[in-house]
Amino acid sequence: LTGGAILLAISSCATVPKGPLEPGEMRLLSLEIPDNGNLKLSIAYALTIKFKADGHPEVRRACFTWSGEGPRCIRVKGVQYGSEASLEVLFYAPEGHHLLECYVEYVRDGKVRRTNIVSSYVNGFF
Repeated sequence: LTGGAILLAISSCATVPKGPLEPGEMRLLSLEIPDNGNLKLSIAYALTIKFKADGHPEVRRACFTWSGEGPRCIRVKGVQYGSEASLEVLFYAPEGHHLLECYVEYVRDGKVRRTNIVSSYVNGFF
């Protein structure tokens, strides 16, 4: 179990690229899930995705995968730029315990690009 936790920590750190942002680049920092990830089914929860970006990229949608399912992409509800940049999406939890992975699609140099992946655990229950 400890080895799995260490491996997960290493792999989650590896998904956030190091170094300066390229012009127009957007990089995800974290995925925040309310109620410690314990979400009731059939209720929409606001998830917060923190990021940093060069400028104000046009965000298209946030996409999620879990347990080999997806991606399921959702419109972004709101975007805040600046030193505490974040975006919000409404999300319905899948049933059961899953590692939820997320990336964001945004426009850079006239093309739709994908960010790096951030993740968090979610437990969907009745």
